[in-house]
Amino acid sequence: MTRAFRPDVLVQSGLPPLPPDQARRLIRDLAARLSVPHATVSVVFGDDALLRDLNRRFRGKDRPTDVLSFSAGEDGHLGDIVVSSETTRRQARRHGHDAAAEASILLIHGFLHLLGYDHTADDGEMDALERSMRSEMLPR
Repeated sequence: MTRAFRPDVLVQSGLPPLPPDQARRLIRDLAARLSVPHATVSVVFGDDALLRDLNRRFRGKDRPTDVLSFSAGEDGHLGDIVVSSETTRRQARRHGHDAAAEASILLIHGFLHLLGYDHTADDGEMDALERSMRSEMLPR
């Protein structure tokens, strides 16, 4: 018997750039499209201070970032995606779209990292899959 995929969304601070119900739906749709066998993923919308702290502790980079992914390795739990609401809004303005679109792009990116994709070392495989997921799943 297959378990239903269940994304959990936590808002650590402020107003998230993507409503939690939309974030859950996006993650559920990604899991279905990519045939992910795990049962859960957690998404956290935080602020720059949280992302800076996590980025410093886990990547040795003392600055905020837009999204971080942490693979869980637990039975049934794929991992956690942490998104900076503040950085998301800045990037959205810079890229000329709204914060919800930028947050969706970051969630797709973070989810692919949880699946083991690494755009820094895979000769474009992750980038191609990410472009495909964006074009299939995000409004234009």
